[in-house]
Amino acid sequence: MQILILGAIAGLTIFLGLPAARLRDLDIRARAGLSAMATGILLFLFWDVLSNGVEPVEGALRHAVDGDGSWGRFVGLGLLLAAGFVAGLTSLVYYERWMRTRRATPLVGPGAAAIDEYASRSWVDSLTPARQLALLIATGIGLHNFGEGLALGQAGAAGAISLALGWITGFAPHNATEGFGIIGPMAADADRPSWRFLALLGLIGGGPTFIGTVVGQAWVSDALAVVFFAIAAGSILYVVQQLFQVNGRFNMPILVTWMLLLGLFLGFATDWVIEAAELAT
Repeated sequence: MQILILGAIAGLTIFLGLPAARLRDLDIRARAGLSAMATGILLFLFWDVLSNGVEPVEGALRHAVDGDGSWGRFVGLGLLLAAGFVAGLTSLVYYERWMRTRRATPLVGPGAAAIDEYASRSWVDSLTPARQLALLIATGIGLHNFGEGLALGQAGAAGAISLALGWITGFAPHNATEGFGIIGPMAADADRPSWRFLALLGLIGGGPTFIGTVVGQAWVSDALAVVFFAIAAGSILYVVQQLFQVNGRFNMPILVTWMLLLGLFLGFATDWVIEAAELAT
């Protein structure tokens, strides 16, 4: 029970950065800076997630070379890593293409038929492109946090509660920066997102931490972790590409560059907090 509570706390900390999306009357420089900082944070997360996915594959390779592991396990984990990465990236590419086609399709039915066509479209269709991108970012971060939850649950299953507590200490600032990463694209929107929409983003991004903790406590699987980290890496790479396009529209290359670097450094700084907390336990 204790480790499950810690998993829930770790997931909830993502909400610390989300309220910034409700700030009023941000000028264009502030919006450009927030979007660029989010890009930097996501660049760090891409590196972090991909590293976590590659680590078990490299471990299997070392064991195979040393003779105390099988080459089949290495090949299997490597294929899972590649397949997960491709799936995470291409699924969002085709999803975005499908969404663009739906937005471009006119309502052709007469009268009530046209109303029925409109009603049949999902609520996602009504979101602005920036909010759809925020939803995709939350999904990618949620996949990443599921993998982090697996590690947290496995630590609890091994009785390493002090190690788990150390991770929680670092998760708070780390997940808060993930919240900023989620809301970054919405800086370009004139209207503020509702509290309900922000709560949804938080549940999508942070909720999988708790779910991963539950699964990790009951079942230890390197293959499962590799798959989720790989899918997360592919999806985060996609949204980073999209954010670069958003940042380019602000036409403020100097500000965007420095704020991107700030976001990148914030990501590493919060990761080092987690590392320090882990070493101190």
